[in-house]
Amino acid sequence: MKKILILGANSYIGTSFHNYLTTKYPGQYQADIVSLRGDAWKALDWSGYDSVMNVTGKAHADISSLTEEQKQEYYAINSDLAVETAKKAIADGAAQYVYFSSIIVYGDSSNSRKPVRITADTEPAPSNFYGDSKWQAEQKLQELFAAEAPTGTRLAILRLPMIYGPGSKGNYPTLSKMARKLPLFPKVDNQRSMLYVENLAECVRLLIEQGIGGIFWPQNREYSNTSQLVALIAKAHGKHIVLVPG
Repeated sequence: MKKILILGANSYIGTSFHNYLTTKYPGQYQADIVSLRGDAWKALDWSGYDSVMNVTGKAHADISSLTEEQKQEYYAINSDLAVETAKKAIADGAAQYVYFSSIIVYGDSSNSRKPVRITADTEPAPSNFYGDSKWQAEQKLQELFAAEAPTGTRLAILRLPMIYGPGSKGNYPTLSKMARKLPLFPKVDNQRSMLYVENLAECVRLLIEQGIGGIFWPQNREYSNTSQLVALIAKAHGKHIVLVPG
């Protein structure tokens, strides 16, 4: 039985993954959840875990109106805390450390007329401090694991797009609410990379099962147009929404 430690109590992805294992693979995995608030986690013994999953992170909201002090919180949680927990995972002998990064390390293409298709050749180019905090974490973690290679602990980094599913947070529920309330919505020419939360859970399960490291960017095969997505959500709720130029 694989033993998995999930770092991040009340995390949508962490909780969804735990529930996925419990319902789809009962009795096959032991998954424990630990909060990284405070210092109590530092005294815990992480030895014996096949995988330590760090889903803790400070996500972007309205990043345009934050103070410099608030911006530094992103680096403290997304970067510094990630390195600190990785060091503990290595020291305690965990076989694998999984860091949940973001597709935002490639930059924000939401205002771009030219769709950005993420492939193995796409170079990271963060366009704001949120993306930079994730990108810095990735670089520091790779340096750490390169130096600690003899320990055998493997590093897996997942650059996640918009995650959607039951109870999801962020942009998707906002779009869903708009689709159910508004009679009109702007017709925009864009493409968004998205991923269903249970598909993400299965991807992570396979990574843990194989115990491998590397950089991964799981996403739906087809990208989504925001306007078409809103129209489909409205249709699913028995509503009709008119797409207008804007």
